[in-house]
Amino acid sequence: MIPIGIVTVSDRASQGIYRDEGGPTIAAWLSRALVSPWRPDARLVPDDQPRVEAALRALADDDGCALIVTTGGTGPAPRDVTPEATAAVCEKMLPGFGELMRRESLNAVPTAILSRQTAGIRGRSLIVNLPGKPAAIDVCLRAIMPAIPYCIDLIGGGRLETDPAMCVAFRPR
Repeated sequence: MIPIGIVTVSDRASQGIYRDEGGPTIAAWLSRALVSPWRPDARLVPDDQPRVEAALRALADDDGCALIVTTGGTGPAPRDVTPEATAAVCEKMLPGFGELMRRESLNAVPTAILSRQTAGIRGRSLIVNLPGKPAAIDVCLRAIMPAIPYCIDLIGGGRLETDPAMCVAFRPR
């Protein structure tokens, strides 16, 4: 069973002001897309860089998550620090993930250029930042999921198989 970290970054959701929709949206999407046995390891943290970094480190180092997906904290507001936290804990950054997510998101909303999603590698974990809105999460996961299983293969994080009806993972022959 492959552990997958799901981190919602939100001051208001972490304070109980509103319900977290991003984390459950990611879990539901992955449940439809993955046929490999996996289990979610969900966290809810405020927009605070040290707390986001701590959650990412724990999921990668202690819990051995092959994939860690964040939602929220990727905009231009002063408290949006998820990309900075991701960069601080990763050994390698993979900017192509963010570039593709922004490109696909621009088809839906012109404000996608404000988004700062990124991705990186920490040990055997791929960390991917997604936006906070459920509709944007769907657009972004549809765009990047074909590359995620092969990336996780390359870093030794386990083997994820996708349901081809939902997403065809690309693996070179």
